[in-house]
Amino acid sequence: MDQYAAFAEIYEEWSAPMTEDVPFYVELARSVDGPVVELAVGTGRVAVPVAEAIARPVVGIDASPAMLAKADAAAGEAGVELDLRLGDMRDFSLEEPAALVYCPYRSLLHLPSWDDRRLVFERVAAALESGGLFAWNTFVFDHKIAFQQDRVARPFPGSTTIWVYAEHHPGDNRIDVTAFLGEPGSDPRRITLWWTTKSEWEGLLDVAGLETEALYGWFDRRPFDEESEEFVWVARKPG
Repeated sequence: MDQYAAFAEIYEEWSAPMTEDVPFYVELARSVDGPVVELAVGTGRVAVPVAEAIARPVVGIDASPAMLAKADAAAGEAGVELDLRLGDMRDFSLEEPAALVYCPYRSLLHLPSWDDRRLVFERVAAALESGGLFAWNTFVFDHKIAFQQDRVARPFPGSTTIWVYAEHHPGDNRIDVTAFLGEPGSDPRRITLWWTTKSEWEGLLDVAGLETEALYGWFDRRPFDEESEEFVWVARKPG
């Protein structure tokens, strides 16, 4: 069963507010010479402009056939090549080492446990060439925002058709998010996210044998500090 098929139908509108990540990942891809891989490639929102910028294929891995179908269509429309692969990012492998693996749009938060994320980090470390980069971004959990938004239906930012309803479960760092089309309560589709702290990300890097290259507070590369609302990580495989 494709648990993201329903979200694939609305993903372009759902992801429209996030635009500043694309130039960031494009710049990283331009900085390397070898294979580039996107985990949770979705509809190709980031992979297509990356492939355009580097003029070579991007490997895109996703567990959703519906998302991959949209990515394939987007690549065809843009005239670029994506090497799209159906698979779980906790268990992927490559034929040749990658120079860059990246996972945009907070997709690592779809993994329910620290052990799940550990598997991804270990697979990434195994897939990278010596000196290769791993980049990802996730939101910084804010208790005040969670309190304000918990169990309140509100228009999705920038959308005229989507309403969003979030249920926060602090006991297991879980957020259940329901999107409604048209009005609250209509045509629901649901995803779950599990937020993670800075120390947990550092622990994952440590067990995978990766080193922090940079931690930014946003895609403009501003330094990460206590006011930051986003983790933007770049790690490197030693060697």
